[in-house]
Amino acid sequence: MTRILFVCHGNICRSPMAEFIFKDLAQKRGVADRFFVQSAATSSEEICGTVGNPVYPPARAQLEKHGISCAGKRAAQLRKDDYDRYDLFVCMDDNNIRNIGYIFPIDPQKKVCKLLDFTARGGNVADPWYTRDFDQAYRDIFDGCSALLETLLQEK
Repeated sequence: MTRILFVCHGNICRSPMAEFIFKDLAQKRGVADRFFVQSAATSSEEICGTVGNPVYPPARAQLEKHGISCAGKRAAQLRKDDYDRYDLFVCMDDNNIRNIGYIFPIDPQKKVCKLLDFTARGGNVADPWYTRDFDQAYRDIFDGCSALLETLLQEK
């Protein structure tokens, strides 16, 4: 089983969108049992005490528009001991890569990557918290998750 953790800044927009899009794609392909997928934040901004905030309403609405539920998801923060618990840390942008480096100062197994690096175009998934463009974020994340799934299925 491949253990994937999608990572963004706050874990209320992009990384939970990626978590649930990937799960949906894997389910539709009949391979969901081959993956354990979650998401987390590099920051603690969306964590209030021990309870994380829910998925940001426009992100949740974007998923629902495509028939994907994220019910019950709450923001969680990436921890140093997660390095041994996951096979892949899939970040949304360069800032996430930089910030994950403060949590995992070294990445000897080369587990940290960017989502859109699995696509032909590469680049960053722009943060819809700032851009307000949840349609574009969904398209980028869908493309990245589709390419990631294909890559992982070809490796097996």
